Amino acid sequence: MTWSSQVSSDRDAGGIVVFGASASTALTTKICDYLGVKQGSATVGRFPDGEILLKIEEDVRGKDCFVVQSTCPPVNDHLMELMIFIDCLRRASAKRITAVIPYYGYARQDRKSEGRTPITAKLVANMLTTSGVNRVLTMNLHADQIQGFFDIPVDHLTAAPVLAKHFTDRKMDDVVFVSPDVGNIKFGTDFATRIGGELAVIHKRRLSGDSTVAVDIIGDVEGKRVMMFDDMITTAGTVCEAAKLVRSRGAKEVYVGATHGVFAGPALERLQATEMTEIVVTDTIEAATEVRDGLKNLKVLTVAPLVGEAMKRIHHHASISELFVG
Repeated sequence: MTWSSQVSSDRDAGGIVVFGASASTALTTKICDYLGVKQGSATVGRFPDGEILLKIEEDVRGKDCFVVQSTCPPVNDHLMELMIFIDCLRRASAKRITAVIPYYGYARQDRKSEGRTPITAKLVANMLTTSGVNRVLTMNLHADQIQGFFDIPVDHLTAAPVLAKHFTDRKMDDVVFVSPDVGNIKFGTDFATRIGGELAVIHKRRLSGDSTVAVDIIGDVEGKRVMMFDDMITTAGTVCEAAKLVRSRGAKEVYVGATHGVFAGPALERLQATEMTEIVVTDTIEAATEVRDGLKNLKVLTVAPLVGEAMKRIHHHASISELFVG
């Protein structure tokens, strides 16, 4: 499966102004290439005390403006820059402002797991709305319910077609999709449906905030090509423990796919120490040089055509859901 054909050629991307903030410069360039538009001009700098200085370098009055910015580490800096961008466009009389947030930071803090803790994903939604954004376009939220935290329209994309096509083109057999934890079964089932294969589930136990242990596996992986998909790889504790378990149970190859390659903390060291055939992520987060150099089995796929097509459809008031039909 893949997203459907583009909006008809007689409905071009004219009138769109696309700005790339500092966390998503490379992705923004690819999106603009797909749309056939020149990237909006803006200058981002710092005052001596570290405060962000921003100036839009072109007229945006009455324009349909898009700001592309993943709120990835350093999350606070990138989030603040995005809100300043939005405020600047609002004060410059942009007709509509869409925040394109390929990776939405603070998404894991979507509920009170214990007393006296914040729901930061909701706070971030409030802050973005207050800054003046009219619409949000994002991808593979860690929790779907975050869409309801906004009182403005949210278009929620999935990178599943991009990841699925990569593996479908390989035409591999003896495939089993392993969900690295019970909470990820829906994600694994989606890929099993798209690509074709059996499904297995790993039972894990969390030891701390960045450490988990895989206890057992429900399903047969012996002699199989195992594929594991998740919305993100952060510290890589879950996926590495899962990979070690399926290897111990006789899996002949292990492929790992994720939309967001956060690669924080001990992730690089853990992934280097774990036998995996291939690690596939998308460019919702720009992979650091040390990650690209340190992981020779890393493959980065671009979501620029998917995001660009969604932006074009938003501009022309066309259906986003039709992207994933067929």
